[in-house]
Amino acid sequence: MSHRLRRLHDNISRVVFGKPTAVRMATAALLARGHVLIEDSPGLGKTMLARALAQSIDTRFKRIQFTPDMLPTDVTGVSVFHPQRGSFEFVPGPVFTEVLLADEINRTSPRTQASLLEAMEERQVTVEGDTMPLPELFFVIATQNPIDLEGTFPLPEAQLDRFLMRIEIGYPDPVTEQKILAAQIESHPVDSLTAVLSGDEVREMQRDVRRVHVSLEIQRYIVEIVNRTRDHNEVRHGASPRGGLALMRSAQALSYIDQRDYVSPDSIQEAAAAVLSHRLIVDRHRLTAGTPRREIIAQILKSVAVPTERDASRDGSAETPAERS
Repeated sequence: MSHRLRRLHDNISRVVFGKPTAVRMATAALLARGHVLIEDSPGLGKTMLARALAQSIDTRFKRIQFTPDMLPTDVTGVSVFHPQRGSFEFVPGPVFTEVLLADEINRTSPRTQASLLEAMEERQVTVEGDTMPLPELFFVIATQNPIDLEGTFPLPEAQLDRFLMRIEIGYPDPVTEQKILAAQIESHPVDSLTAVLSGDEVREMQRDVRRVHVSLEIQRYIVEIVNRTRDHNEVRHGASPRGGLALMRSAQALSYIDQRDYVSPDSIQEAAAAVLSHRLIVDRHRLTAGTPRREIIAQILKSVAVPTERDASRDGSAETPAERS
């Protein structure tokens, strides 16, 4: 891990205890220029992880606490009429920022949820016919609870597909939970968290991530995994090509974090569940026994032949079919 990423990891870990996997995946999503959905039970630190990541970057950060009565204009902004001037002036909404925390996104109506679709996919907002660009670093961290569903509006598939990853926090072990108690006797450590990276540093790392080599064999491996999600007998709709791109970008980011200049099969396997599971639509009779999406991804990974490290580290474009066999 580079010194810049070490600073970021250590800073977040001052607030989020004992969850290195969640911190690693959220960081990878940022470096891959994707958005992340954090889903888990109440009180496990979803918002704290989002705030710690946002406050570790010296850039603008805004938070939306979603509620059922919110309107799309509460997110994107609204034009206000000034009688003295006899004209309208656009007042930007909280979406015009570098890092946006969309807290409890499933608490608001589908209409308001949809106000983020264009912003997340195209990094722009269209209001009253005018299209306005968002900052280059625009990054959405959304949270939602999978329980207490009364009065909530589950995200539709189109909205879920905009998230590069969906990650979970999980319950802490007893030692970590006592550490959480001790850290908050007098105040919350997030209140004293300061930025350790500039926006320019993050953008530079994002550009470096795109340069991480993806060999032809790894590209074929990704395509095969994604295609298996469409053929699985318990899946009605598998991952789209956007899912394959998301898997590649996430694996590039994880490889970059590990200071590799190429994507390895291990990075693909590590990212697969977080990237693909929320893109699967499974048969409804399976939902009654829980959502087995991660289990399905694990089955698919076991069924696909894994490229060798040698094939992953070089470009196979000059190989003949005989050499590949």
